[in-house]
Amino acid sequence: MRQQPAITVAASLRAIRERIAAACVRSAREYANVVLIGASKRQPLETLAAAHRAGLCVFGENHVQEAEEKSSRLPTSIDWHLIGPLQSNKARRAVALFAAVHSVDRLKIARKLDREADRAGRRLDVFVQFNLGDEESKSGFAPHEIDACLEILGYQALRVRGLMTIPPPTPTPEGARPWLRQLRELRDRVAQRSEDGGLEFGGALSMGMSSDFEIAIEEGATHVRVGSALFGERPE
Repeated sequence: MRQQPAITVAASLRAIRERIAAACVRSAREYANVVLIGASKRQPLETLAAAHRAGLCVFGENHVQEAEEKSSRLPTSIDWHLIGPLQSNKARRAVALFAAVHSVDRLKIARKLDREADRAGRRLDVFVQFNLGDEESKSGFAPHEIDACLEILGYQALRVRGLMTIPPPTPTPEGARPWLRQLRELRDRVAQRSEDGGLEFGGALSMGMSSDFEIAIEEGATHVRVGSALFGERPE
């Protein structure tokens, strides 16, 4: 498996941060309010270690088992986020490992995480995932299912940080803007409904990947999940 040289990873991280900073300037936002998550699926340990030495502290994994293996061999100062779909039979392991779960895509998994987090005596940060394009290949709530999101806000062992989406493929980064804007508008509706109902809602937006994270920041993203632009192409 080919590894990204440490110097290349550090340079890529610096370039990504510069692009984040520029997007923040364009949208009159604070750089400190955008969290960069290294989407590290199938990336080798040496590449992740190099990114961490260069200052990256948050990594996003798609699978519980892969994250468990990596976390056991990398510094404990890393925050691991789950950014891929979660099977309900792995909820307990997810609660034990992840600082946040970005892929709460159905009530069944939300209830399971709530039970497991309560059993573990912690509050788990989560993002509610929306499937804005109604794509069969992607999971998540439909835009009209705000009531389901509000139900999750009432779960005592979950802290709903915000909403997450993966836009449909578009030929250009700019093409993703309407979908990203739609999630921001959906966030605003959830925020209003939660305020009216006295529910806690963080209002964050987990959206934007390697191809469109700058557009996402301009549309209000607080968490961007960057993989290939940071680490290079994912090893097969």
